[in-house]
Amino acid sequence: MGNGNRLLALLVCLVLGAGLAAAVLGASRAAGPRHGSAADDRVDIADVPPEPAAVPAGPDASSGTVTVDCGRNEEGHWNEDNLVVSPGLRAGAHHTHAYVGNLSTDALSTDASLAAAATSCAGGDRSTYYWPVLRRTDRPAGRPHEGAAGHGNAGEILPESSVRVEFRGSPVGKVVAMPRFLRAMTGDAVAYTAGSQADVRARWGCSGSPGRSTTSYPRCPDGDLVTRTLVFPSCWNGLDTAPADHRSHLAFPSAQGVCPQGMFPVPELRLSLAYEVPPGAPIALDSFPEQRHSPKTDHAMFVDVMTEGRMGELVACLNEGRTCRT
Repeated sequence: MGNGNRLLALLVCLVLGAGLAAAVLGASRAAGPRHGSAADDRVDIADVPPEPAAVPAGPDASSGTVTVDCGRNEEGHWNEDNLVVSPGLRAGAHHTHAYVGNLSTDALSTDASLAAAATSCAGGDRSTYYWPVLRRTDRPAGRPHEGAAGHGNAGEILPESSVRVEFRGSPVGKVVAMPRFLRAMTGDAVAYTAGSQADVRARWGCSGSPGRSTTSYPRCPDGDLVTRTLVFPSCWNGLDTAPADHRSHLAFPSAQGVCPQGMFPVPELRLSLAYEVPPGAPIALDSFPEQRHSPKTDHAMFVDVMTEGRMGELVACLNEGRTCRT
């Protein structure tokens, strides 16, 4: 081959190589951050500023609380399904969820099957409450369910040291009953690559610093538990129980506790989880692969399977300002 042909071949290779590199880089950017791990998003809890004071209750507030004892998943109820977001699709979550409440919940559950199932909750509440598991990545998964999710979710699942299921009222008025079989979610499972963090709701903290919370993984003092708090939207449009977008039927109240126009205040569900994590132990939330285990992607789902009578008792407790427990 002459020198001219060699030079032409070299130029062609350089152009093709540059084009391929640009295409790969463009695809990578379109998919969001791919390198490293958002599990490194950590902060010392002492560096987190205290939270602002809660909205003071008004004269018409529904100031009661109802705590439902549902255990802490001693039954080992895990799967990779998401009945709220991907009903009918086995392993549709691409990560593992932990459950309390309804013991039958999976992708194929129906209203009828949920209503007939056993529950881990005292008082007969057959509602289902679930969230992505938290793992210790320095310990291998030793049980079958721990490795089932795949998609980059690996390590020993940390059991919850405590699970608190609590309903609260509204600081500005009375609440109305949730309809049976209402589906709800909180948080944003794709927050790491999303263009907005408007739906990031989960707060992380340490048991010894209840007035401080963050959207990063907290570094806690020795002896403290790592905490996750997931608060659900508490304004309902009065019409839908399971819209296609999973969100539009519910909204969060304003900072002053007021629901958007045309929506009604319903009991506010709050899930509080706690874990024993030794200082320095690496932890990672189960997530979609491209979300890189970011703590900002924490989320939870709820299906209300309370009977009308049970929901009526809950609403009465909140509206009458009592403290109730089942």
